[in-house]
Amino acid sequence: MGGGPHRVRDVMTGAAVAVGRKTLFKDIVERMVQWQVSALPVLDGDGRVVGVVSEADLLPKEEFRDSDPDRLTQLRRLPDLAKAGAVAAEQLMSAPAVTVRADATLAEAARAMALHTVKRLPVVNAEGLLEGVVSRGDLLKVFLRPDGDLADEIRRDVIDPLFPDPVEPVHIMVTEGVATLTGRVPSAAAERIPLALRLTQGVEGVVGVDCRLTTSDLV
Repeated sequence: MGGGPHRVRDVMTGAAVAVGRKTLFKDIVERMVQWQVSALPVLDGDGRVVGVVSEADLLPKEEFRDSDPDRLTQLRRLPDLAKAGAVAAEQLMSAPAVTVRADATLAEAARAMALHTVKRLPVVNAEGLLEGVVSRGDLLKVFLRPDGDLADEIRRDVIDPLFPDPVEPVHIMVTEGVATLTGRVPSAAAERIPLALRLTQGVEGVVGVDCRLTTSDLV
């Protein structure tokens, strides 16, 4: 995984399992178990993503199996009660589907997951056709980048452009994702130190930053 910003296409699962509108309840469960996933995209006849069916959509069938909810519960849980009686994906799915494009940044995908409280997002193209799936776990893959790669990116994209003529060489040490910056830069570049901190924090895969850069009147 090279330098950032990384995109959904860099981490997504390309071979995504999906179901059709008419796929039956038991078949949906079987596919979830077989592929060890918690949600499946639902496709219409031409392959466009029209919804997502998740474990949460399936659980009402078990929850209300032997219960007789009172009127208040019926009014409050009407959508769940409807799903409890559903037998096919088109009745169970949440629609419209929350999707993401392959060229979206990982931060954009993470925000979409948080906003909609979902664990997986179908990845679609401009026509809405399924290209893959990205999960929370996929987004965390950037934190597996080697420390050396992180140091190289910080040097190339942050330190060298901001401090081309340091008083003393700026050293970058990355250990377990934590970047430590040391060295002296001209006083005229002092206002760039906070920017260097923010940009280093923004390098995907960096866990933390210890910025020890100092300034000097020497040139």
